[in-house]
Amino acid sequence: MGAEKNGFWNSPFAASRIKTEDVRMPEMLLGYFIGPFGALLSSGIFTSILQNYFTDVLKLNLAFLTTLQLVSTIFIIAANLIAGQLIERTNTLAGKARPWILLSALTLSVAGILMFVVPFQGEKEKMIWIAAAYNLFYAAAYPIYNTANSTLIPVSTRDSRQRGALASFTNVAGLGVMGAGSMVFPVLVSFALKEKQSRWFLAMLAIALFSAFTIYLQFMFTRERVTEEQMNAGGISQKKKAASLKTQLKAVTREKMWWIVMLFYMGFQWSGAMKNGSMSYYCKWVLDNTFFGNADAWGASQSLLSIMGAVPMAAAAAFVVPLCNKYGKRIICMLGMLCGAAGGMIAVLGNGHIVPVAVGVAIKCLGSSPACYMILAMLADVIDHIEYTSRIRTDGLTMSIYSSIMVAGTPVCNAIFSAVLNMSGYNQTADAALGITAQTAAAKAAIAGSYIWVETAAYIACAVLIFFFTVEKELPEEQAAIAARKG
Repeated sequence: MGAEKNGFWNSPFAASRIKTEDVRMPEMLLGYFIGPFGALLSSGIFTSILQNYFTDVLKLNLAFLTTLQLVSTIFIIAANLIAGQLIERTNTLAGKARPWILLSALTLSVAGILMFVVPFQGEKEKMIWIAAAYNLFYAAAYPIYNTANSTLIPVSTRDSRQRGALASFTNVAGLGVMGAGSMVFPVLVSFALKEKQSRWFLAMLAIALFSAFTIYLQFMFTRERVTEEQMNAGGISQKKKAASLKTQLKAVTREKMWWIVMLFYMGFQWSGAMKNGSMSYYCKWVLDNTFFGNADAWGASQSLLSIMGAVPMAAAAAFVVPLCNKYGKRIICMLGMLCGAAGGMIAVLGNGHIVPVAVGVAIKCLGSSPACYMILAMLADVIDHIEYTSRIRTDGLTMSIYSSIMVAGTPVCNAIFSAVLNMSGYNQTADAALGITAQTAAAKAAIAGSYIWVETAAYIACAVLIFFFTVEKELPEEQAAIAARKG
């Protein structure tokens, strides 16, 4: 997409409704909370319940699911890298990420419902349809939106504190959809949708329409100030040539801080994906659900655990940004990871009893909140640091890799979990009404380890890793030097 004087992307229709130089509440609320919330809602539901839909509604073969999710990861990573380069080479008055946000109003919404159509009854035909629909969502539509959405943070403003606030809003939206996926939808599944595929389709169709509307709001109420700054520096009509992929790769891979924040995020995100993918199984087969009166109340148990995790994280939104501004993102995120690991240990000691497990989950989620809210702000700081050292912007590449880590985490961890279930003797035909007695001890141990132990260990490793993230110290001076070059 070029920056021609005429054309749709340079028309008043594509212009942002945000005209202020400072980031203000309408932009935060509509562009960085409501927009991403609607756009990511399908993904949040998929993270929590899609594996359960595949195994318990469509009755898909576990070996097929393992193969599908692992093979799809290759396409997902490639798609994210391509999306990043497309964004990097987009040069319009509307910006470089915003045009792709608008495109996603169609692609993300359509792709989000195809896995719930499944017009075939034969096992082979059903597998082919699901493989195609799964990759259309995760290896096409979602990478375009998620990479563009992530890129909006570093190009929104140079002000590190305002970027922190925007990152917080975006990640609160992400946590909100995870809460909807793990709190509301499981109750809907267990009491209404059950194994009725037509009901699943109608529910996802309504969500797709909602997503299209909110994505349009996000497009209208965001602004790329850094992109405008770069265009104005060379003249609006002059197309600025993006650095080659090789040059960008060289710039990011030789920077230690880039590696630290990416490895930190991978450990944090993938362990969370393993937890989320195994949560419904943990609530079905490991928790003692008689707390709610009967062994089949797993949906209520999952909602309780989700609420216990969501409330501390929601409360943390009020103080994470001020604490990070005062003490630095590195220290607050490190302490948060250690707090989360302590919560994980409490959940382990709960041994399937819902009260201590819920307490441990609450503490663990409270500890994870700084990393959830600040990861995009930390990445934006690293991008500015790389611009200072190498004189090129790497928004598209960095955010495409970030998006690859995020999106690939779900299929990779679900594939691993499917393999773990298969090896542990998981019974797909078990009756949830029988509760914890319906599965073998090996299957229950595998599920519990996936839900609690993996994330707890990852939090300890992430705490050690983020201790060495020191990019914030010299960032104000580096940003001043970047501004002086353009002046």
